[in-house]
Amino acid sequence: MTTFNKIIMNHYKNILNIFITRSTNITAESLNTKIKNLRMQVRGVKNKEFFQLMLAKLFT
Repeated sequence: MTTFNKIIMNHYKNILNIFITRSTNITAESLNTKIKNLRMQVRGVKNKEFFQLMLAKLFT
């Protein structure tokens, strides 16, 4: 059995779920991208409260 076949067999329920419910994890991926970009913008800042403030500002 090839690697591709193993992947499909291991994840077939999730693959079918996309077609049945029409839902994906795109929202979570979008949030992760926004957080990653924020971390790149404020790199070097060691103030945890500042980062939390910027994160709150991003999602309000």
